[in-house]
Amino acid sequence: MDNLSHFHSLEELIRALDRERKLLHALFQDRKKLSFRYDLARDLASKKDESIEFLRRYGVIRENTDFVELEDVYLKFFEDVLEVNEEINVASVKESIGNLNNAIDYYLSENNPSRKYGYLRDVKRILRNIALTTLRNVIDLKRNIDNTYKNEPTFAIKKKKLVHLDEKRKDIADLINECERVIDEKQTTFFMIAMDVQLKDIVTDVKLQLREVYHNLLELDRQIINYLNLIEYQNRLLQKVQKLKYLRDQMLLDTNTDILAKLQMRNPIWMEPRPRYTLKVSLSMLRNSEEGLKILKDFAKGKSNSRLKKGNLAEPLTEDELTEQQQILQMVDIGEVKNAFMASGDNLFHFVMNYSGYRIKMDDEAKLVLFCQIASQYLDELQVGDEYRQQGEIEYPIIYPLTSSN
Repeated sequence: MDNLSHFHSLEELIRALDRERKLLHALFQDRKKLSFRYDLARDLASKKDESIEFLRRYGVIRENTDFVELEDVYLKFFEDVLEVNEEINVASVKESIGNLNNAIDYYLSENNPSRKYGYLRDVKRILRNIALTTLRNVIDLKRNIDNTYKNEPTFAIKKKKLVHLDEKRKDIADLINECERVIDEKQTTFFMIAMDVQLKDIVTDVKLQLREVYHNLLELDRQIINYLNLIEYQNRLLQKVQKLKYLRDQMLLDTNTDILAKLQMRNPIWMEPRPRYTLKVSLSMLRNSEEGLKILKDFAKGKSNSRLKKGNLAEPLTEDELTEQQQILQMVDIGEVKNAFMASGDNLFHFVMNYSGYRIKMDDEAKLVLFCQIASQYLDELQVGDEYRQQGEIEYPIIYPLTSSN
């Protein structure tokens, strides 16, 4: 096996990752396919084979026959930062609790104030890391539970995955209890001695966050139980359907089952057509009343439907109405006025109000609107000063072309 090189500085690492960002982005996007061919990676690399060899030598990627993939350390880093990882990292929380105990013991045994403060910083950092990692684990756990139930096609594998995720849930709950136990046990020996304002806030936040995470775990427990029950129900239903299909194919369905009796006992209303209850007019009312006689006459004339009335029809369009007509709307060319202003050397408000090249009649209100349009649309080409002037009730800023001298 070849000896791998390593980056000597953070700047060198960032520069290398940025230079090959296209390739790394493509490898990360296809991390689930495990079929990223070397030829495609070579096309995306900045220096073709040289870049591929550089990334391989420095442990960023690895080659697998004709395929290329990210090394696990970089893959895990990208997934953790982007919060798209699927692995529930319970071991890291357990290790952090051990490091917390060690840092507290080091603090209590150290007499040097500087090193003592260093261990106190480690305690604060580890507490924050435990809370953050636990929260991320619960978020990943919930996402994995939903994805497993909704996307896993095999019932047996789906059930095993959910059981495994339930074990992860129990492990996270045990670690939360362990962390709370450590904080309570060290309350008198460490936290009362080393407690400052920042540590007090951190401990309070960590306890509240762990309590919230624990409540979320209880909800996940209920959700896993519900999913497992649904899987069992669907599995039993599938087995029954498969057995019924087998009996039907063997022409034994009627003799070996009581399906006909079961179907006769059921009355699925939703399969029946929707009934319509129409109200019919009484024949005696039609024969023996004036109102009935009027209804018969209207029906005979076609007046029972108002849409059939000739009076409701629109008049036909005339030839003049069918002739194409054009309407010309006169407008001011803002670009033309702006170009004239840029060559004038005058301030914008005075120029717009006194410009003589308008092709249509412009009142003061229309000129003020034009002033605002030019000032907003061509702001990058204008120089807006701090001076304001008054004309009547209008207060306006002094605006010159950007290339002009005031």
